[in-house]
Amino acid sequence: MKKFKNINKAEINSRNLKDEENKKIRVYSSLGTEELLKKLDTSLEGVTKEQAEKSLDIFGKNIITHGKKKSFFKKIVEAFVNPFTAVLFCLALVSTVTDMIIPWYSNTPEDFSPITVIIITTMVTISGLLRFIQEEKSNNAAESLSAMITTTTSVKRFGENKKEIPLEDVVIGDIVYLAAGDIIPADLRIIECKDFFISQSSLTGESEPVEKKAQIILDDKLAVTELNNIAFMGSNVISGSAIGVVISTGDNTLLGSISKTLVSDEKIESSFEKGVNSVSWLLIRFMMVMVPIVFFVNGFTKGSWVQALLFAISIAVGLTPEMLPMIVTTCLAKGAVSMAKKKTIVKNLNSIQNFGSMDILCTDKTGTITLDKVVLEYHMDVHGNENNRVLRHAFLNSWFQTGLKNLLDLSIIEKTHEEGERDSSLLELEKIYTKVDEIPFDFSRRRMTVVVEDKSGKRQMITKGAVEEMLSICKYTEFKGEIVLLTDEIKEEVLKTVENFNEDGLRVIALAQKTNPSPVDSFGVKDEVDMVLMGYLAFLDPPKPTTAKAIAALKEYGVRTKVLTGDNDKVTKSICGKVGLNSKNILLGSDIDNMSDEELSTVVEKVDIFAKLSPMQKTRIVQILKENGHTVGFMGDGINDAAAMKEADIGISVDTAVDIAKESADIILLEKDLMVLEEGIIEGRKTYANMIKYIKMTASSNFGNMFSVLAASAFLPFLPMMSIHLILLNLIYDLSCTAIPWDNVDKEFLKIPRKWEASSIGKFMLWIGPTSSIFDITTYLLMYFVICPMFVSNGVLYNSIPVEQETLRTAYEAMFQTGWFIESMWSQTLVIHMIRTPKLSFIQSIASLPVIVLTTLGVIFVSIIPYTRLGIYLGLTSLPLVFWFGLVLTIVAYMSVVTFVKKKYIKKYGELL
Repeated sequence: MKKFKNINKAEINSRNLKDEENKKIRVYSSLGTEELLKKLDTSLEGVTKEQAEKSLDIFGKNIITHGKKKSFFKKIVEAFVNPFTAVLFCLALVSTVTDMIIPWYSNTPEDFSPITVIIITTMVTISGLLRFIQEEKSNNAAESLSAMITTTTSVKRFGENKKEIPLEDVVIGDIVYLAAGDIIPADLRIIECKDFFISQSSLTGESEPVEKKAQIILDDKLAVTELNNIAFMGSNVISGSAIGVVISTGDNTLLGSISKTLVSDEKIESSFEKGVNSVSWLLIRFMMVMVPIVFFVNGFTKGSWVQALLFAISIAVGLTPEMLPMIVTTCLAKGAVSMAKKKTIVKNLNSIQNFGSMDILCTDKTGTITLDKVVLEYHMDVHGNENNRVLRHAFLNSWFQTGLKNLLDLSIIEKTHEEGERDSSLLELEKIYTKVDEIPFDFSRRRMTVVVEDKSGKRQMITKGAVEEMLSICKYTEFKGEIVLLTDEIKEEVLKTVENFNEDGLRVIALAQKTNPSPVDSFGVKDEVDMVLMGYLAFLDPPKPTTAKAIAALKEYGVRTKVLTGDNDKVTKSICGKVGLNSKNILLGSDIDNMSDEELSTVVEKVDIFAKLSPMQKTRIVQILKENGHTVGFMGDGINDAAAMKEADIGISVDTAVDIAKESADIILLEKDLMVLEEGIIEGRKTYANMIKYIKMTASSNFGNMFSVLAASAFLPFLPMMSIHLILLNLIYDLSCTAIPWDNVDKEFLKIPRKWEASSIGKFMLWIGPTSSIFDITTYLLMYFVICPMFVSNGVLYNSIPVEQETLRTAYEAMFQTGWFIESMWSQTLVIHMIRTPKLSFIQSIASLPVIVLTTLGVIFVSIIPYTRLGIYLGLTSLPLVFWFGLVLTIVAYMSVVTFVKKKYIKKYGELL
């Protein structure tokens, strides 16, 4: 994943922004609307269909390309170029010299053997191709999943109504309509706006919102990012509304022009990636220590430095986890596809592990806990009487606002249409009134205002919002057609009524108006004073039938749910109590502001419900939870959730969320339901389980092999296995492991959040690794002192065989090497089944069919090789029946000891994987 560097405005203007682009932006900034539209060959009606198609042909899609797309050849090269294949390549070069070039020039054709080079080349080819194929599958899966989530923008085109189109289809000259929560789709010149604030932090690193205006700018000294009538691609709308005309798209935008500067090729590594890399380098460090030791021990004890070198490099091959990148990529890609089938889209593959390790889910209330179907239950005057005049004014406010129409607005509009069938005064209000101005909603005022005018010229300012904030701007109230002073007694009555509604789970907002507020056509927050309180609206958003069950299920999987909402505390308490959340203690935003980080870190562990929060307070809670050691997920769909989603370990949104929320998310749910989240968590943990299986198998197996090889090198008078045997064994074992991403996972493993802990790898290696060495050494003793003397040298040990009897010594070596070759494959393969589960293998827990098939085929293949021409060519030999009895007893004993050690390990550390 690429990341943006923080670059300030001065740097943006001094870096690689082309002079002509800079000049073009300034020209567009200095033109009046009519001249601007003429220069762009467009109009307020937008471009024609033909113009749009032509623009796409000339300029391409509205997409920024961060560097050239990798060619097929480059992808192939990258798949093959890594430290592991480099080791194999070095071994191939050495083998070419020792097995082919030297025999050729020394006229000893009997020593000429290309088989080692062929097998090593095969290993490199298989490793590289498998990695290439899985990388391609992973990339294709990620692209396909991303394509399922489309971000759109609202545009007007000639001869068509305003419509939503994908961001990539935006062209120069498009007329774009923007509101809170939208992403700026391209570089725009603002031609009309109202209280329009955007965040340019992704461009400049500045956190404060910037106000944009529709005015001509002639000041050449201003930096391009300071031109307040230009909105740049990559920004997002914080509040207000605007209409803009597209002046640049894709790579021709400001962001596109400086993308090479802004974007770093450095990958942002997740904790899991860092852990995987640490294990890889740990094994490589072990290899770099062990290989020289093995080389010198064998060189001094056996006398052949060339063979010692080949054997040492072969050991290096066996100790390097060359399949690790491919296995990890396969697990992630498979996990993403499986999650997609369960209505969970993964935008960032590396977030899957964080999903599985999540132990706290922070979520908004509306639409997640509740039904997402808000119903307007009551529209009352200040004394609690049903009043259609209140509904009428509420409709005008909701209908004419240009910002986001939330669920409350939609329910007001729906209720008005229903009541219109019984009350004609509620019919066709949108035709009777015209909009004059608007003061958009923001999270500090917690209210929004529209100004409308009827056909007689009468103007009204209509405001709706949170009750406390509305009371603060009202001086009068309306009752039975009269305007009276809003007394403290009436305020107390209103607050008491609202409290009763809140305790019943109804959300209440207040409504106020002011007639003929000002002769001007432009209004601001300063005009929201001395208003007339008309009444209030009470909404019911009941909890979903599945919510209580979903929260209980998440708890069963070790995920604690916390509700972070901007809503009223009484409403939140009522709703949360109905779905099984602990609603005894509720923390308000005002309380949080008065707490230090130390105090808050203690409180957040005890409290599950947080109400009346601002976006920054949500973000602060997430930060504190992370500092307390939790893996935090945040589920939201509004602009007020975006900052907290970015701060969380894993941001979760839905496909119907506002653009900036979807952009901030790592995971997108196709259904806004906590039950869907449960399925995603399970898939995330399955993915993690199969990755950690392979890592621990590889680490412990390689660690054990180090001891086995070192012991054999020190005490045997010959090499315990030929280099070609080690390479072939490693190849077959790696191929048998490629099915691990499809393995079954025990249900018990899925119940607990799984965090990456690199320290557990070291512990696991120290416990399980030496266990295999014990039985490797047992096989050495059995082969060296019993089977080889019995069936090769008539009871004579190797050291007692005369040097001149080279054929007999070679047969002795071949039988020994064949025995360890087969025992190594059996033990390494069967331990896959032992380590994959803390339960009794083959009895309480059975591997998936692909794992069973591939591991069985690996064992069979290795077992029959000595009886084939290939085996003879490789220096292997047939083994007597007694060996197979001994092998079975050794493997049974090995499995029994591993089971015992496994249980002791679990008892000490609490878990196996």
